Amino acid sequence: MIICDDCLNVLKKIEDNTIDMVYLDPPFFSQKIQCMKDSSGIEYRFSDIWNTRGEYLEYIRIRIKEIKRVLKKTGSVFLHCDDSASHYLRMILDDEFGESNFRSEIIWTYKRWSNARKGLLPGHQTIFFYSKTSNFKFNIIYKKYSPTTNIDQILQERVRNSEGKASYKYDKKGNVVIAKEKKGVPMSDVWEIPFLNPKAKERTGYPTQKPIELLERIIQISTDEGDSVLDPFCGSGTTLVAAKILNRNFIGVDKNSSAIELCNRRLAAPIKTVSRLLQVGVDAYRTKTDEELAILNMLGCDVVQRNKGIDGFLKKFYLGAPVAIKIQKSHESFSKAISLLNNAGKRKKCSFTVMIRTSEDLVDSEIPIPSNMIVIDGLDLQLNASLLKGLNNI
Repeated sequence: MIICDDCLNVLKKIEDNTIDMVYLDPPFFSQKIQCMKDSSGIEYRFSDIWNTRGEYLEYIRIRIKEIKRVLKKTGSVFLHCDDSASHYLRMILDDEFGESNFRSEIIWTYKRWSNARKGLLPGHQTIFFYSKTSNFKFNIIYKKYSPTTNIDQILQERVRNSEGKASYKYDKKGNVVIAKEKKGVPMSDVWEIPFLNPKAKERTGYPTQKPIELLERIIQISTDEGDSVLDPFCGSGTTLVAAKILNRNFIGVDKNSSAIELCNRRLAAPIKTVSRLLQVGVDAYRTKTDEELAILNMLGCDVVQRNKGIDGFLKKFYLGAPVAIKIQKSHESFSKAISLLNNAGKRKKCSFTVMIRTSEDLVDSEIPIPSNMIVIDGLDLQLNASLLKGLNNI
């Protein structure tokens, strides 16, 4: 169900104790007009400008009161915010739900690049997780063990000793007790889920759109199939799409008619961008060998992964433009390496490019070297040449 209205009006019409989970992503108190256009030119906007902080907090408080009323006794609420007002919003949640019903402060962390302001670059948002009672529904999600996990921690059973410290369990004969089958490590309250990139098929052009994978995780830990999910500020409809994918019933509310139209379009043809980063892990993006990293780090480069033509950039610009570095690969001919670097350097508008030659066997003396390309031998070739020169002088 999708409704175009102020969520307060809708909440007042919902019966007590009927909703399993509420996720709300309300205005953040950014004091800005949030506005974006999609690829077809449709504009989405909403105002996040308030006369006073008190006006904003009261707006949130009266809706939180209604949200608590409609939640089942086993229900939970997830409030999404950032540092604009998170400290005030947690106090409201403490007041309305009770401090004892605080469950987690979920940190959604992601990588974004900007030089827009002086200070630390924001890299996370906050999701407060509260339950209506202590008898709340919660489904544990397990993650893989860290590569640094000791094998004994996986295989051996652990107990608390008399001092309350964790230790391995032994039987009466002094033998180590093998633990029961383990599913992994319970998920923590820090979630690294990539922000939607500009080319993601899932992206709609709606300001403040969240990734489906984030909402799926929230729905999975707090509800079962057939449960009811309510999003009182549904915006682009991400919560509703996630709920539909996971076979939950949903109610979405937004007072912006263009947002409601967008929700209907997305629900008619759900599109989810599956994050390769989450599927394969960050290590799959690291394509440099230890030897290549050693060379690039020695030069003080910014390392570039997953690029055939460029392995890194010098931190300092020359003639107002970047300088690209490429290390010749063992399988590459010298002419191929030159071509890859030259083409990549042109695309990135580099003032100079630097080729580090690593193979003596693949050199073609007739290969033309671009005028802005510098070719230097790797340390092993330089050492070999010096030794040969020394032998010739004996």
